[in-house]
Amino acid sequence: LGTQQVVKSVLPWLSPQEMSRPLCVQTVWRTSHLSTHSFFHNKYGENLTSVFSKQHSSPLLSVCTELQYWSVFIQSRGFKTLRTKTRRLNSAFNRQVESEGITPSFMKGVEEAKNELQEVVEFLKNPQKFTALGGKLPKGVLLIGPPGTGKTLLARAVAGEADVPFYYASGSEFDEMFVGVGASRIRNLFREAKSNAPCVIFIDELDSVGGKRIESPMHPYSRQTINQLLAEMDGFKPNEGVIIIGATNFPEALDNALIRPGRFDMQVTVPKPDVKGRTEILKWYLKKIKVDPAIDASIIARGTVGFSGADLENLVNQAALKAAVDEKDMVTLKELEFAKDKILMGPERRSAEIDKKNKQITAFHESGHAIVAYYTKDAMPINKATIMPRGPSLGHVSMLPENDRWSETRAQLLAQMDVSMGGRVAEEIIFGQENITTGASSDFDSATKIAKMMVTRFGMCEKLGVMTYKDLTAQSPETQAAVEHEVRVLLKDSYDRATALLKSHAKEHKNLAEALLMYETLDAKEIQLVLEGKTLETR
Repeated sequence: LGTQQVVKSVLPWLSPQEMSRPLCVQTVWRTSHLSTHSFFHNKYGENLTSVFSKQHSSPLLSVCTELQYWSVFIQSRGFKTLRTKTRRLNSAFNRQVESEGITPSFMKGVEEAKNELQEVVEFLKNPQKFTALGGKLPKGVLLIGPPGTGKTLLARAVAGEADVPFYYASGSEFDEMFVGVGASRIRNLFREAKSNAPCVIFIDELDSVGGKRIESPMHPYSRQTINQLLAEMDGFKPNEGVIIIGATNFPEALDNALIRPGRFDMQVTVPKPDVKGRTEILKWYLKKIKVDPAIDASIIARGTVGFSGADLENLVNQAALKAAVDEKDMVTLKELEFAKDKILMGPERRSAEIDKKNKQITAFHESGHAIVAYYTKDAMPINKATIMPRGPSLGHVSMLPENDRWSETRAQLLAQMDVSMGGRVAEEIIFGQENITTGASSDFDSATKIAKMMVTRFGMCEKLGVMTYKDLTAQSPETQAAVEHEVRVLLKDSYDRATALLKSHAKEHKNLAEALLMYETLDAKEIQLVLEGKTLETR
């Protein structure tokens, strides 16, 4: 074999470029020091043709000598890769996020949170106003609220209003598989922020990095990152001009040392918007698209109880996409209702082939819910009924509360249980006990959950009194049996009430089911016309 063939067969990892690169000096080995480059004297790798030159009598012996140190060479290159990657990831935390132009006026539906953060804005704009009186602002502000309520945008609005740099970091991005990386990133982030004070540091998903510390043999270094965060927060003065804003939707998971006075001692709740806030948010997003001027945003807001700001943005976007697909010139109430139904009930499954028998069962099932809701005093008003398959269900009846409910009365809870029972009761009355279906499983889940909470949480059970039972497993067998008995009593009474109501309105029940079979979907006005015995207009 020739020289090059021997080299390629013994050291196949060397590239042609490395094979052709000249070497001026002999290799110097240093096995006691891990360098960031090759152990060959030339950092680009030694050209082994020199090994086979006239200066060496045994080429194969020299090649074998090189192989003895290959494991150390590989380890050295691994350290080089680690250092390069760590430097690259750490540098990502030094980039500022653009917040100029974003002010609290962008925020809708969170007036209380904006008012609480106004003093932070004032401090960043005019710190002398506070220091002259000897006052100091909290080092950290904790934003607590469910996802999509605008916590990140609120933090950016604070920096934008004060016209100061804004540093964003996600709690899940700090830690990697390598020990010490998280703590290093914390140090780099705070070092950069201090050099650009006054500024705002925003840490999203704070519970990912600031969770409760536990002893774990599997993760002995898991506490280094949070310990470094605590040290950095203690390492700068209160009036230094660096405000730390953290956001979480799981405050119970945060370490107690993190939320004690002197660190994240100011907590601001960012809840989901009420009907007024939802109306403002909808108006804000509707202004950005071509929309029918006759649309009343408050009507959509009433039907989106529990929606966050992100949900409402998605609703408007889905409506715009639907209008574009249908080649409409503008978004109308029809597209907005379609988008709302898609979010609440899932996408339509028009391709699903439902046989006549199952369609009939579904129509009477959903009509049973609607009849009980319509004739029960404390039930929520009906918004829509449909037998169009959506998501996992074959039909759906949506309710529309007149106002946001901040609390529920006992009568309202019982009414919700009765409405849930209406579907199964209708199946049993119309098709008999032997032909009831599995379609009521989710209805029973809802009714059982309400009944359990009435007994164990709300003190709405006369026999057990006003006592809570959060952890039933910690109670005696007698108490557990008593709780189960009271839950069963509530469910049976609810089933009996729904049965009596549907039997007394059998004609209306039949008419509504037939209308659903004909039209598939009925809104509140159409349902009212059917129950009043009037004829619907032909679509």
